[in-house]
Amino acid sequence: MPLHAACVAGRGLPSSSSPPRAGVRTKAVLSSDGAPGMSDSPHVVCFGELLIDFVPTVNGVSLAEAPAFKKAPGGAPANVAVGIARLGGSSAFIGKVGNDEFGYMLADILKQNNVNTQGLLFDAHARTALAFVTLRSDGEREFMFYRNPSADMLLEEKELELDLIRKAKIFHHGSISLITEPCKTAHIAAAKAAREAGVLVSYDPNLRLPLWSSAEDARDGILSIWETADVIKISEEEVSFLTNGEDPYDDAVVKKLIHPNLKLLLVTEGPDGCRYYSKDFSGRVGGLKVTAVDTTGAGDAFAAGILSQLATDFSLLQDEGRLREALKFANVCGALTVTERGAIPALPARQQVLDSLASVVA
Repeated sequence: MPLHAACVAGRGLPSSSSPPRAGVRTKAVLSSDGAPGMSDSPHVVCFGELLIDFVPTVNGVSLAEAPAFKKAPGGAPANVAVGIARLGGSSAFIGKVGNDEFGYMLADILKQNNVNTQGLLFDAHARTALAFVTLRSDGEREFMFYRNPSADMLLEEKELELDLIRKAKIFHHGSISLITEPCKTAHIAAAKAAREAGVLVSYDPNLRLPLWSSAEDARDGILSIWETADVIKISEEEVSFLTNGEDPYDDAVVKKLIHPNLKLLLVTEGPDGCRYYSKDFSGRVGGLKVTAVDTTGAGDAFAAGILSQLATDFSLLQDEGRLREALKFANVCGALTVTERGAIPALPARQQVLDSLASVVA
């Protein structure tokens, strides 16, 4: 799979040096009602990539064999921001897209979903990132990325909206923005500002191996900020990757990933639900069985589900019974997302989740 392919979206779009189109400035502007989002101080600020996923219209074929692709907005941190807003929460996104039609489209989608876009920037010299996603017959994915470089990689520290971060309750981030400069420095600075302001730091590594120069670099990069997180969400595959192939279902293996200041470690297991580990308790919460069409965004929907609840009540971290209920809710968020193609288009509304909760076996 190519590491950094040249962007193919140039035809029909303004050149990279074109000024932003009318109504679009270098920084994303207020929504039509004059508000930057649901709240001037969003509860959860998500940092990282915002891109277009091109998802085949049929499963079980290679990218070359796919008859057509559905254009779907995505990018893990952006998915989480939209997921939280769809669930009735308050969220913001910090990142960068290209000064192109896809960038405008993505900015509009965030605003339409009541995500604060105060920290979203447009880059005049790079395109919005693209990802082509191969869907196996079971709905699992393989990725081919177009970033050479893409706009999200070019976010600079001086462009950060640090007040947005400092006023948040939760700062959520991944690892993709750690791969290259200048975004890596911006990412580290943003997380540092959050910690210094006493903001809860949530981390989902969201491993995308083709974007890293090697598996070793990916492991080192992901673990480089591991001990700065208060809450970490990882998949069973990521447990195995980070422990050099050890059994992700062995609690002793998972507990190797718990650092001294970690408040909660969550391991997602797809249709089987999730496991949770804290200093005081651990356990498993069952998932909702559905027919998977596309697993893109399922982990992000899960993260949105748990963070939307933590943002209103941090005491969940000390109460196992209430935490289990919150995780049951998050599991359903993830399950509903796999029943449609694409990430953001499939993220559920709060009422959809509540209507499905009765089907879950704890």
